[in-house]
Amino acid sequence: MSDSVTLPLHMRRSGFDPDPELSALRDDDGVRRVPTMFGFDAWIVSRHADVRAVLGDPARFSNAQSMALQAAGRPQYSEEELRKARAGNLLAFDPPEHTRLRRILTPEFTMRRMRRLEPRIHEIVEEHLDAMERTGSPVDLVSAFALPIPSLVICELLGVPYADRDGFQRRTGKVLDISLPVEQRQAASIEQRAYMGELVARAQVEPGDDMLGMLVREHGDDLDTDELVGIAGLLLLAGHETTSNMLGLGTLALLRHPDQLELLKKEPERIGATVEELLRWLSIVHSGTGKVTTTEVELSGTRIPAGALVMCALPAANRDPAFISDPERFDITRGDLGHVAFGHGVHHCLGAPLARMEMRIAFPALFARFPGLRETGTTPEFRSFNVVYGLTTFEVAW
Repeated sequence: MSDSVTLPLHMRRSGFDPDPELSALRDDDGVRRVPTMFGFDAWIVSRHADVRAVLGDPARFSNAQSMALQAAGRPQYSEEELRKARAGNLLAFDPPEHTRLRRILTPEFTMRRMRRLEPRIHEIVEEHLDAMERTGSPVDLVSAFALPIPSLVICELLGVPYADRDGFQRRTGKVLDISLPVEQRQAASIEQRAYMGELVARAQVEPGDDMLGMLVREHGDDLDTDELVGIAGLLLLAGHETTSNMLGLGTLALLRHPDQLELLKKEPERIGATVEELLRWLSIVHSGTGKVTTTEVELSGTRIPAGALVMCALPAANRDPAFISDPERFDITRGDLGHVAFGHGVHHCLGAPLARMEMRIAFPALFARFPGLRETGTTPEFRSFNVVYGLTTFEVAW
């Protein structure tokens, strides 16, 4: 890890919790101007109501302009290179361009479509539990369970060879690790894009029954090759990084709250509410994509000028006492109370139904197979410098 990189305030954690300074910012100012690693300042927005206001207003808080602003602090690319890098990435656009891309993908992520995957997800979970049982106690839950299950699910859904997982996981890890030099992260991004380009080219010749094949068959006239590459790359990255970190960190949270775990075991119908509370309490995505103000705005009494970078502190917002009572307490009896762990508004996570389904299947199966699951005493390793928070290693025994 580079000694020259200081962890931005909106990414700082203390174990499961937002950094105390971030919580204090929310409770005192709500909005604060801070320096960034790009050489210019950003405004951190930390209150739940303000975060929802920012995420719900793409006209005043632009994703597209944010991409252009943050690129200014990095090695320069030609207009064509930037266009290729942005193509198909829903997070890089505002309506109406974002609307066009999202409309094509939304039907594939409805709960009805996701339910078709449910039997296969059960099989994948059971196969990995079988493998854990064969390996024997102790095991690293991250490498044995949390990472491979969502990776295999998204590979099968998209049409990505699971045999290639070591390569794409390594590249994704570099892209999301802000402690690495920007040149390394961008080289990994270019390498990943080239890999996705090969998969798209294959699908264009012989489209399969997977999502990539469907996009080629049904939307080949609406999406150019660069857009197909961008869409596939974003879905692959988001599809395994987020859910895998929720499975690892969520298991640790449940083990550290044995009363809540016991309640879930006694009343398994609470799994849906448990997943929502884990999402709220852990908030593994620190901020989502930055936004740029298209006009002067005011949040919590603070004026933010036009052309300013705004970062939403999702963990602080989800622990806002103005949003939820006793927010620091992990309580699976709450259920879904409007958290922003999946974002909000037009960029609300497209894969949320799939992520929820994977967690609702995986957590109960894990604790049913290994009712005595416990930590071994080896300290779990948190990955602090990553865009998606989670655990690097987590040894468990039973």
